[in-house]
Amino acid sequence: MAREAGVSPATASRVLNGSIRNVRDANAARVRAAAAKLNYEPHMSAQAIARGSTATVALVVRGIDDPYFSSIAAGTVQRAEQAGLIVTMAVADRSPERELEIVRTLRGQRPRSIILAGSRIAGNGIRETLVEELAAYREVGGSVVVISQHDLPFSTVSVDNSGGAERLARALTGLGYRRFGILRAHTSLRTSQDRYEGFVAGLRQAGARLDEQWVIEADFTRAGGYAAARGLVERDIAGLELVFAVNDVMAIGAMTAFREAGMTPGRDIAVAGFDDIAAALDVTPALTTVAVPMHDVGRTAMDLALSGDDASTVRHVTADVALRESTPRIRRP
Repeated sequence: MAREAGVSPATASRVLNGSIRNVRDANAARVRAAAAKLNYEPHMSAQAIARGSTATVALVVRGIDDPYFSSIAAGTVQRAEQAGLIVTMAVADRSPERELEIVRTLRGQRPRSIILAGSRIAGNGIRETLVEELAAYREVGGSVVVISQHDLPFSTVSVDNSGGAERLARALTGLGYRRFGILRAHTSLRTSQDRYEGFVAGLRQAGARLDEQWVIEADFTRAGGYAAARGLVERDIAGLELVFAVNDVMAIGAMTAFREAGMTPGRDIAVAGFDDIAAALDVTPALTTVAVPMHDVGRTAMDLALSGDDASTVRHVTADVALRESTPRIRRP
């Protein structure tokens, strides 16, 4: 290649690896022309060894069936493309063990950055090993960014789950609601727990009632919300005014279950969620929720990955209440 272009091997290498610093424009043009003539493609594995990383960013998500993660991925990809990088995505399938296995594999592939998007599972015994793997990866030049996982010592994009849920509770009591049910995931799922605790705190501030028999635990999915709402319907929920689900997909599943039971969401029972996925506007009635700018979350994570900031860096993303038709104002006598 260098002989064909009439330049030194070092110059050819710099151009082909994407670095043209200290290379004259004419020489760079000759190298590219020679590469086109010889149908040369750079060897990514060899580049990874030489550079210590590839031109890729690895995004690890809990699942692909949740619009929350697909929206984060879209924001990450958008920013990565602007930086000339490629995003590869791996799915941990809600398993801490699988997440650890993925990180170990990624260390060998040497992406420029690893971004972990997902809720930490508390008490799973994996945390320390995961931190060791990520720290070892960072020591050889990689960057690590986590999303909403505050117990990991790496650069973090922090979503205000607790505060957003607290503000939602206060807004709903302001509409006249006093008797609430909650659909939540297992206490080990930190995102769910933060939203649950924030919502309960908001209710207490407003003096609203929360009967523990109306708090239902289920999977953090649409099917989980459906099953939890069916469980509520099977009880005596006369007087229950509003059901808050800790994410939108659970709330939408609950709305389906209520309809099947002959109840009209937004009339017979109010429903609220959290995240503001696209479907929250498409269901009838439109779903009251807490809007998380998920594209911005992905873009911010990518910015952190490229910034070279230290592990103490935290970028906060606010979550704003969006009141819609699923929670109409209550007019009391």
